[in-house]
Amino acid sequence: MSDDEFLAALESCRIPAAAFTHAAHVRAAFLYLQRHDFAEALGAMRRAIKALAASIGKADLYHETITVAFMTLINERMACEPAADWPNFEAHNLDLVTGQPLAAFYTPERLADPLARRIFLLPDRGAATQRVA
Repeated sequence: MSDDEFLAALESCRIPAAAFTHAAHVRAAFLYLQRHDFAEALGAMRRAIKALAASIGKADLYHETITVAFMTLINERMACEPAADWPNFEAHNLDLVTGQPLAAFYTPERLADPLARRIFLLPDRGAATQRVA
C-alpha cells in the first residue's frame, strides 16, 4: 500500500483495526511529520487515532502521553538523520518500531495513570526529571 493509500485508509477508518499495529502507528507519525510541521502532524495523528478507535467502539484506547512522546521522538530522529521514505526510516530506527524507547523516559506506572491518557505528562525518568537550579 502506498503512503497516500495508507493515510487515506487510516483517515477514513478503512484500515482494519488489527492492521493498525505499533509499526503502523510509527509509519503514520513519520508520514504526517514529513508532510506537516510538528503541531499540524500531531493534530492529524491525534484525530486519526481517535477516529479509528471510535469507529471500533473503543474511544478510550487513545493515549495522549504516548502519542506526543512518540511523535516527539520520531520528529527528533527525522531532524537528526533525514530519511527519504518510510522503509529507509524504519530500517534505521528499528528501536522505535520493535523496542520500548519510552521506557527510558517513563515508568510503567506513569504511563498507566489515567491522566496520561487524557493529557501529556512529562517524563518521570532520566534527565527530564532533574530540576534546574
